[in-house]
Amino acid sequence: MKSWKKLASAALAAVVVAGLLGGCGGGDKKSGDAGKGGDEFVVGVNAELTGNVANYGKSMKSGFELAVEEVNKAGGINGKKIRVVEADNKSEPSESGNAATKIVTKDKVVAVIGPATSGCVAAEEPILSSNKVPLIAPCATAPGITVDKSGKVKPFVFRACFIDPYQGEIMAKFASEDLKVKKVAILHDSSSDYSKGLTAVFTEKFKAAGGTITADEAYLAKDIDFKAALTKLKATNPDAIYIPGYYEEVAKIIKQAREIGLNVPLLGCDGWDSPKLVEIAGKEATNKCYFSNAYTAEDKDPGVQKFISAYKAKFNKVPDVFAMEGYNAGLVLFNALKTANSADGTKIAEALAKTKDLQVANGKFSYDEYHNPVTTALVIELKDGVQTLNKKIG
Repeated sequence: MKSWKKLASAALAAVVVAGLLGGCGGGDKKSGDAGKGGDEFVVGVNAELTGNVANYGKSMKSGFELAVEEVNKAGGINGKKIRVVEADNKSEPSESGNAATKIVTKDKVVAVIGPATSGCVAAEEPILSSNKVPLIAPCATAPGITVDKSGKVKPFVFRACFIDPYQGEIMAKFASEDLKVKKVAILHDSSSDYSKGLTAVFTEKFKAAGGTITADEAYLAKDIDFKAALTKLKATNPDAIYIPGYYEEVAKIIKQAREIGLNVPLLGCDGWDSPKLVEIAGKEATNKCYFSNAYTAEDKDPGVQKFISAYKAKFNKVPDVFAMEGYNAGLVLFNALKTANSADGTKIAEALAKTKDLQVANGKFSYDEYHNPVTTALVIELKDGVQTLNKKIG
């Protein structure tokens, strides 16, 4: 969401703070070890509640809140209720580090859910890891979230969504095999590691399938005028355009692409999933738009429909993928708390890593050796602004 340089600075600051704080966190008297008579588990939520991608953070938090409500109504975890403390990272990596410091040092949380975006998770992670507080990132898809630069898994970091290489590969395969396009142009966010990572994977996989990338243009987060870049892409006569980015910019790109006569299929990623995309782009403009995702309300799977019904009863609206992933993250954490029967971060992390065939909203959930879930992926098609399930994978 910000430049890599700014993110690196935020992460470095987080490391310094983590070093100063090392060892604190992991539960107060109430949320202490289960064998010591505590009566609750205190869980933190670090979310984008304001700022450029607040829709993601708010949805993620609402899904988690539903999971908390359900488990507490059922008697809690081994007789202990879940108490939630939340912090707003304002959609900024630097603020995410501050939020993490607060909930670890002041609130003494036993685990943290969120943030939603990869940049904010990366800034938070050193603080939690140094304090041995498990982190579940519901929606952060960047590959480096759960592993370090050498490829070694981070013992306290987990996610509840598929990773970027997986969805980049899915859309490259969908473009070549399902849409049968031969030439694709790309418009990506050069200020986002998320967007750049997806671009790299899509390019590699599409070329390997015999396709051609006709052009690759860049924009920056918070840009509003994309017509110059789109005009350059149009001149290369592509069969489709891949736009890996977040809904705020993508919605404007879709609208402006149609305004200049670019009526080819537009392809994207889970960052597209927001009602705001259709509101900004317009219903008709979203026809022939496809994106990878982990969820759609159109999925008739009984587990998905049960989750939707419960969410609508609580919030009076249909959940999006971020709500579903926040809900799943809650189920995964509560299962680990039950298994560990402890507020000790190391024991909770060990229990998380052993998660296998847990029933969550959209199917069975297991962790691989890199703390990435083995889960379902979808290709969603927009028809007059309405999400429809085009393809289900896995």
